[in-house]
Amino acid sequence: MRLPGALHAANEGLAFLLEVAAIVALAWWGVTTGGNVLLNIVLGLGAPAAAIVLWGLFAAPRARFKVALPFVLLVKAVVFGAGALAFYGVEHGTVAIVFAVVVVLNTALATLDREAHFRTAT
Repeated sequence: MRLPGALHAANEGLAFLLEVAAIVALAWWGVTTGGNVLLNIVLGLGAPAAAIVLWGLFAAPRARFKVALPFVLLVKAVVFGAGALAFYGVEHGTVAIVFAVVVVLNTALATLDREAHFRTAT
């Protein structure tokens, strides 16, 4: 299913905003979950940094390593799942659920759109 130009651009923009939201949620969770200031700093920087590295290596449009689609989707599930759990961890359960639903819809549309694009390109 190929998305029309404007819908494609909107979905890609939403994907970027969801990525940023996951990173922000992980940082928020990290700085509020630890038992002391040092642990808060480590988790607040480490959790989003780990997600950024994982994303950049395997899931970004210009990822360092080109891997098969199932692995890309697994990486996205890990990062976005961690983001949803982070929202839940900072006691925003409704936001976590809405975030997860929007991520699933966005990722499904983007995957179908990209596959349709590659089918027509070859």
